[in-house]
Amino acid sequence: MNRANKSVTGVIAKAMIAILLLSLATTNFAIVTLASSLNDAEAVNISGSMRMQSYRLAYDLQADSPLFPEHVAQFEQSLHSPSMRALQSWDVPDTIGRDYAGLIERWQQLKVLLQSDNRADYLYVVADFVDRIDHFVLKLQEHSENKLMRLAWAGGIGLGGILIVAVYVVLFVRKQIVKPLGQLIVASEQIKNRSFDVNVDIRSHNELGILARAFSNMAHDLGKLYRGLEQAVDEKTHKLQHAHQSLQVLYQSSQELTGTRISHENFRAIVTYISSVEGITAVELQVDEVEGRPWVATEGEFSGGQERTKYLHLDGDALGHLRYQFAPPIPDEKLMDNFVQILSRAVYYNKAQRQTERIILMEERATIARELHDSLAQSLSYLKIQVTLLNRSIQKELTQTQNSRSVTVLEDLRQGLDDAYTQLRELLTTFRLSIKEGTFGEAITEMLQQINEQTDVLIKLENNISSLELGANEQVHLLQVIREAVLNAVKHAQAQTISVYCVEDEQGAVTVKVTDDGIGFDKNTEKLNHYGMSIMQERAARLNADLSINSAADHGCEVTLSFHRIKEPLSEPV
Repeated sequence: MNRANKSVTGVIAKAMIAILLLSLATTNFAIVTLASSLNDAEAVNISGSMRMQSYRLAYDLQADSPLFPEHVAQFEQSLHSPSMRALQSWDVPDTIGRDYAGLIERWQQLKVLLQSDNRADYLYVVADFVDRIDHFVLKLQEHSENKLMRLAWAGGIGLGGILIVAVYVVLFVRKQIVKPLGQLIVASEQIKNRSFDVNVDIRSHNELGILARAFSNMAHDLGKLYRGLEQAVDEKTHKLQHAHQSLQVLYQSSQELTGTRISHENFRAIVTYISSVEGITAVELQVDEVEGRPWVATEGEFSGGQERTKYLHLDGDALGHLRYQFAPPIPDEKLMDNFVQILSRAVYYNKAQRQTERIILMEERATIARELHDSLAQSLSYLKIQVTLLNRSIQKELTQTQNSRSVTVLEDLRQGLDDAYTQLRELLTTFRLSIKEGTFGEAITEMLQQINEQTDVLIKLENNISSLELGANEQVHLLQVIREAVLNAVKHAQAQTISVYCVEDEQGAVTVKVTDDGIGFDKNTEKLNHYGMSIMQERAARLNADLSINSAADHGCEVTLSFHRIKEPLSEPV
């Protein structure tokens, strides 16, 4: 196994054990060596004294000293002293032990010689015996010096080993502990500064390597958690903002319905609010009508992306649909359903309000018609009766040849009363025109059907006007003009077919044409100034419209009315 893969604590523990063992071994070796060296000095001293004692015995022999026996005993005591016998132990070299044994053996021989009658011969062999002793002392000295040398080498080796192990431990700690800890500290500072992409390059498999990998995994997991929390916070914030925007848009859309009157401008504002919802790129609102062109409001451009269509309905009535195009993020389905409900109620209330306005207007006109019928119509009827009676009386009194100016005046008066009564009946018929249906298209269809039931003329209708942007007064004026033009064609044109065209362009320009294939008339004749024509001119003026009548003998007639829609309902009497 590589050193970098070893356990840090194991390596340090082994290093400490190695240092301890080296210290113990060196110390024990030194103690043992020193303990064994204590006898060496005594042995050297005793061996050295044995040389002197050998020569002293030679002197005692020459001087015939009485101390000779005592000196022999001392020599033998020195030779067999404990320090000398210790030279026969296992730690003493064999050569020293053999030399010691040789000295004992030679001494036994010399002792026998000293106790014999030829002890004088001792003087001749003493020198050789002393040489042996000197050689033995030299070996003892060398043995003691070798012990000191071994002690020095052992101390040096032990100290060197301890130093090597210490240096190894320092380098190992620096490489395997200090450097990785430094990287971990730097990584900790990065994490403290919310930087979780830390790179702890510790590839060892020891404790710090495991700690570094665990730290890196922890930092990676913390980064994921932190980014996840940030993303969650961002998502929650975005959802709250989206919810706030949705509530704000719903509130603004609801505010559009708080007014006393809901118009097409409110619908356009709601469509604009819907288009501001995040994720929606285009919106189209279509309000259907039973007769006539549907009203459409669009915000944005449909480019072929994802679309959804939601239908507007209330109380079982189909009112139109809301179509929208979206891109991620997908708008909330419930939010769009709320918009559909708001728009459904708005369309329903708009139709109800317009119907109410038309009913109120018709009631006012019916009231005026009743007043005219009860006052002016009765007066004119009474005057017609009186003029008829006066005419009969005058005819009895005057002969056929006696035609006077009074007869002419009377005839003019009768004709004037007839014209006034006819005009009044037309006004009453006009005032009593009712609009019971909910839209302009339904009203004009019903009106033309009533006229068609009273004549054999084929009446065709092509209506392309949305009633949503037409005010109640505008609808009444248009119906009156169309009715008057159709009735004129039925009464005077001798037509087979009468066509009514109602169109509206994108700019809000409305054009109404009533054409027939009848006999036509000369525009320079008095028919152009007929009372019905005057009524049409008056209503065109109230619409700020242009009214033109094109006709020629045997080429039919075309009545054209054109104007731009007004945003507010007209307030003048109709």
